[in-house]
Amino acid sequence: MEYVSTRGSAPALDFEHVTLAGLASDGGLYLPRAWPRFSAAEIAALRGLPYPQLAAKVMQPFVGESLSPERLLELCEQAYGRFAHAAVTPLVQLDEQNWVLELFHGPTLAFKDVALQLLGLLFEEFLSRRSDHLTIVGATSGDTGSAAIDALAGRAQVDVFMLHPNGRVSDVQRRQMTTVLAPNVHNIAIDGSFDDAQAMVKRMFADSEMTGRFRISAVNSINWARLMAQVVYYFAAALQLGAPERKVAFAVPTGNFGDVFAGYVAAQMGLPIEQLIVATNVNDILHRALTDGDYSAGTVTPTAAPSMDIQVSSNFERLLFDAGGRDGAALAEQMRGFEASKAMRLTNAQREGAAALFTSARADAKDMGEAMRWAWENCGEVLDPHTAIGLHAARAADIAADVPVVTLATAHPAKFRDAVERATGTRPHLPARVGDLFAREERYDELPGDYEAVRAYVAGLATPSA
Repeated sequence: MEYVSTRGSAPALDFEHVTLAGLASDGGLYLPRAWPRFSAAEIAALRGLPYPQLAAKVMQPFVGESLSPERLLELCEQAYGRFAHAAVTPLVQLDEQNWVLELFHGPTLAFKDVALQLLGLLFEEFLSRRSDHLTIVGATSGDTGSAAIDALAGRAQVDVFMLHPNGRVSDVQRRQMTTVLAPNVHNIAIDGSFDDAQAMVKRMFADSEMTGRFRISAVNSINWARLMAQVVYYFAAALQLGAPERKVAFAVPTGNFGDVFAGYVAAQMGLPIEQLIVATNVNDILHRALTDGDYSAGTVTPTAAPSMDIQVSSNFERLLFDAGGRDGAALAEQMRGFEASKAMRLTNAQREGAAALFTSARADAKDMGEAMRWAWENCGEVLDPHTAIGLHAARAADIAADVPVVTLATAHPAKFRDAVERATGTRPHLPARVGDLFAREERYDELPGDYEAVRAYVAGLATPSA
């Protein structure tokens, strides 16, 4: 399996090198040169497999010769053995059409664990083949940071530098990062938004002095290996609901577009997906792009769903490349224009390619609260704010009654206790396995929203590459 950059000029890489690289050297994101495809019979044969076995089968075409099937299965069993539910990503029925896919049974209570537990093992596996050191630089709107830190804390050949917007993540999200005191973990609270943090990370990847001294890589969903692992739960849910003979729709709370793009990948692989519903909050750049072709960033509005408080969705570039004809040179020019002006129009080919599978919906605070109350009062289910936005979009969608609609539950409600209590009157409790979170010591550094300050911090603490 060979991977190419969305911007056309970076060298093609195999899976191992793509995993360690993260972002492409030309500023683009890596995608497979061609999508692997399963037949209906091959999809049907996946029914009933335990989650680690299903994951290994779905991901093997992407891994190629970088890992043997046996070794990939071993890593999957190790990654998903830490989850608190035997099904790993269980389905819960809400009514005759709506279902919730619970993705929060990992160690940090968010869907990011599904991919990052595996990604940490992949880093360790590939680094063990060489005497080199990896410097992970990431930006988080809340959940990526804690999941990455849990997966990478204490690993000998990895340093982790995680940027989060100071004061714009929940107290649980912050503490899940800042109470991990492993010597290879460095938490940075920056003065600014997630978009500011993400822009700094991308700038560091393009900083030749930094990349010349350090082997810098990513755990955000710009890293293909992380996104690849998220494809699996679309197969898991659809198989339980009748695939491949029956189509399934998915509503996905969306910020950086990685989670919903994993559904797009599943569809390219042959999974019969009726529709992917992109659910946004009031930071609605993706809703505007998919409905009107207007991809223009505004000012980030802080909300009770902080993981969606994003105006620049990195993974959207992957869709624009694939749905728009895979012209890397043209997309590179389009993205340069966007990076300069923070505004662009989608081409007709990009709009038509996206419209074949994607729709979108926008939810404000009132919509979110109503969805949380509906789930609690009618189904006895407590949802976090992000999942509630997904459910709002699912219930508003125009989808035939015989097509199941699965909302991805991206976080445990106890990560957003105040917002849940305001909407439902009930205050969710943290699971026992993280119940002492508020008694643990915190450690993090506050930095201005200035690239040079972050650069100097990383350079002063990271281990140079071999």
